Amino acid sequence: MAEPLELKKTLNLPKTDFPMKASLPQNEPKQLEAWHGGNIYERILEARKGKPLFVLHDGPPYPTGEIHLGTGLNKILKDLVVKTKSMAGHYAPYVPGWDCHGLPIETQVEKELGGKGKVPPAEFRKLCRQFALRYVEQHKKDFKRLGIFGRWNDPYLTMSHEYEATIAGAFLDFMEKGYVYRGRKPVYWCLFDSTALAEAEVEYEDHTSPSIWVKFAAVVGGRGEAPKVGADVSAVIWTTTPWTIPHNRALAFHPDFEYAVVETEKGALLLATDRVAALQAECGIKEAKVRATFKGRDFDGVKFQHPFLPIHVPGILANYVTLDQGSGIVHTAPGHGADDFYSGQKYGLEIYAPLDDKGVYLEGLPEYKGKDVFTANPIIVKLLGERGALLGHHEYRHSYPHCWRCHNPVIFRATEQWFIKMDQAAHGKENTLRQEALEEIHHVKWIPAWGEDRMYEMIEKRPDWCVSRQRFWGVPIIVFYCEGCGTRLEDFKALGNVVKWFEKEGADAWYQHTPEELLPAGTTCICGATKWRKENDILDVWFDSGSSNLAVLKGTEWPADVYLEGPDQYRGWFHSSLLVATGVRDAAPYRGVVTHGWTLDEQGRPMSKSLGNALYPIEICEKWGADLLRLWVGSVEYQADVKMSERVMTQLSEAYRKIRNTFRFALGNLGDFNPSRDALSNDQLEEIDRWMLDRTAELVKKCREWYANYEFHRVYHAIHDYCVVDLSAFYFDVLKDRLYTKAPRNKSRRSAQNAVWKISSALIRLAAPILVFTSEEIWKYFPKSQSEPESVHMSLFPEAAAVAGGIAKDAAEKWERLAQVRSAVLLALEQARAAKAIGGNLEAKVLLHVDPHGSALQKLLEEKRSVLPALFIVSQVEVQPSAIPGSLQAESQPELSIKIDRAEGAKCERCWNYSTHVGENSRYPKVCERCSEALAEIERDGSVNVAAT
Repeated sequence: MAEPLELKKTLNLPKTDFPMKASLPQNEPKQLEAWHGGNIYERILEARKGKPLFVLHDGPPYPTGEIHLGTGLNKILKDLVVKTKSMAGHYAPYVPGWDCHGLPIETQVEKELGGKGKVPPAEFRKLCRQFALRYVEQHKKDFKRLGIFGRWNDPYLTMSHEYEATIAGAFLDFMEKGYVYRGRKPVYWCLFDSTALAEAEVEYEDHTSPSIWVKFAAVVGGRGEAPKVGADVSAVIWTTTPWTIPHNRALAFHPDFEYAVVETEKGALLLATDRVAALQAECGIKEAKVRATFKGRDFDGVKFQHPFLPIHVPGILANYVTLDQGSGIVHTAPGHGADDFYSGQKYGLEIYAPLDDKGVYLEGLPEYKGKDVFTANPIIVKLLGERGALLGHHEYRHSYPHCWRCHNPVIFRATEQWFIKMDQAAHGKENTLRQEALEEIHHVKWIPAWGEDRMYEMIEKRPDWCVSRQRFWGVPIIVFYCEGCGTRLEDFKALGNVVKWFEKEGADAWYQHTPEELLPAGTTCICGATKWRKENDILDVWFDSGSSNLAVLKGTEWPADVYLEGPDQYRGWFHSSLLVATGVRDAAPYRGVVTHGWTLDEQGRPMSKSLGNALYPIEICEKWGADLLRLWVGSVEYQADVKMSERVMTQLSEAYRKIRNTFRFALGNLGDFNPSRDALSNDQLEEIDRWMLDRTAELVKKCREWYANYEFHRVYHAIHDYCVVDLSAFYFDVLKDRLYTKAPRNKSRRSAQNAVWKISSALIRLAAPILVFTSEEIWKYFPKSQSEPESVHMSLFPEAAAVAGGIAKDAAEKWERLAQVRSAVLLALEQARAAKAIGGNLEAKVLLHVDPHGSALQKLLEEKRSVLPALFIVSQVEVQPSAIPGSLQAESQPELSIKIDRAEGAKCERCWNYSTHVGENSRYPKVCERCSEALAEIERDGSVNVAAT
């Protein structure tokens, strides 16, 4: 007879080469090399050929500097969308892009050159292109390090020949449809960079301005006299831009407000009745006696004397006048404000703004002529005081527009610019560009839903789009003027010839060829001249990036299924893309728009180098690994602002460790499992295994729905909780005895392995979009069926129906109730251990009793009596028909009483359970009856060769 087996070697203890320690910073780069060396992105697309198309169109960042945490959040979110759609069975290409033109690049190149105008335009453009390419390559490397798959070898660049040709073609399309005009209007103007700015290029920052209250004396006599007001009365205005006073051309009154003449120690003053108290408080006026009241409409056409210039300015009416600040009378300089400009047009006022590109006065009194506007502020305040027109003056801290790149304060300045008219219908159409864009907004799915209202409000209220810039690095405005008569060329077929040049040489062709070379031979003006002059301005970079849908999305890829960016893009890329696409193709370029929040530190402050609180994606990768950063992105409710800190990463690393250990347990217990050999049908599985498969199927269903709705944080928390609570703390804990002590090929053990295999297979794939590196690592060690691909990222999400165990509803309800009983029993066991009544749980015998009101539970416990020891992980369980002396009522189950006694019998040296049958097997005298059966089965099968020595 063969020697008895060595007990320890008969246990099926977990065995796997999958490491406990992740070492992500060291191992992820190796995986990256393998992925890109094996063309993972191309292979995924090849595997999805013929599947439904899904397109996320990438919003192009500027290739300047190191990518910051907000950029990392943005790119990882996009990658989550693409990967989830791919694994849901879509053909989901991802083409990353960069916005290579514009002020950010120019500013950096000028810094490297040591100033502006150091080289000719063509050379400057070459340097800008080289700078952009340098950072594109750096960004590529950094984005790939985050585990992001895409067409990295062929991204889209707004400076590519094809793209620049598309931009130029789109502008010509707008021009041919009648949207484009050149006009003199106030626009945001950066004095430092000497260029116009779009609203999207302006950021509001705190700024201290001089706040002044100024008198404009009423003019009596002649046309426009004000006999009711009196010769001694002065209208009062308030402004924080004293430098605009020289360019004042009117005073605006609200037609329906009440205005009062008040007698004060500083003279008789005219202002809105509701603002008298504010005037007194800010100008130190002690008494203000009302002499007379009027309606604003009474001052239409009344003349007032400019405080220091020999001109009279009229009273005008305007509904934009408010009573929130100031005097209720608005100082109106049509060359320096949008409302002022429109009032100027209505009343025929002079659009006066004699400033150069640096904001220096070209005309005016000697006191301020030749000085820039901000230097002139105190000079003009002093001048007002000397002329007796200054009522009050103090410093005023407020939010003021600044240039988004140089962060210097900007001004409103009337200049000649190119505009796209919002309230113009294209030739042959009824609806204006604004109307069409507003209608398209309703056809888009906005996530969060407030995005629809935000975009609608911005389009509804925006002025005409100023699309010209006084720079070099961009796409030139394709306009030619006749050298003979100055007429603009409107032969669009001829202008289209320039687009062909751009296709061959890029926009550099504009600077390297003469007009006669760019235009078709013989292009002639209506005056007969054949010599042409090129426009000097370039297009707004937002027109560039807004054209990306035209340049990148080919055929059925247009419109994109989704755009995903931060909240600033409602006035940026979301906005310009909508206008360009609506103007060119009469429809929105996206079916859906998803918005994420800002990245903040632990105290809720924006991250910045100056505050010393910035965390950078590459630093995080080097310390914790990209999967930890991705886990953070997947864990936060990204549609609101999100916080990040060292403490957050430490907490996430613990969550990651628990998830990883759950998979390690599964892999360790699947070491001898071959799905093609050991798979069982659901009806061959034990009931608890089928129940857990059903629960996993429900998780699969929910996660797939959440992924489809871009609710990634729900997926992460569900997977984490399922791994930690449902599997590690419950199911896997219960399975240990069956997995470890049953004979290797025992049907009960194979049932457990089948469930673990199916559950793990589902969870690996569900986690793959978030934990890209870890899921791939797990996949390498996972026993796959022959049909499974080499990479988890080439696989599909699990189908809930394929995972489900198919347990009956009433049986599932029984297991739900048993799980509740288990929780109550575990609490009682914990109390018994604390009281030193038992050491470990296997030393316990659990006695249960259900009072008469709980007959259904009593019946259930008796029915499942045989599985209760394994469920509770104790040696023995008894279900008593009568009350148990010394038992305690379970708090969560009031009808249930529990008592913990010490288990009867001796401890089995193999499974450590206590049994009264230990010693009955003469061949194995130190094991229980369960282990005797397992050992006999092992010996019959010859499944181990572990004879005792």
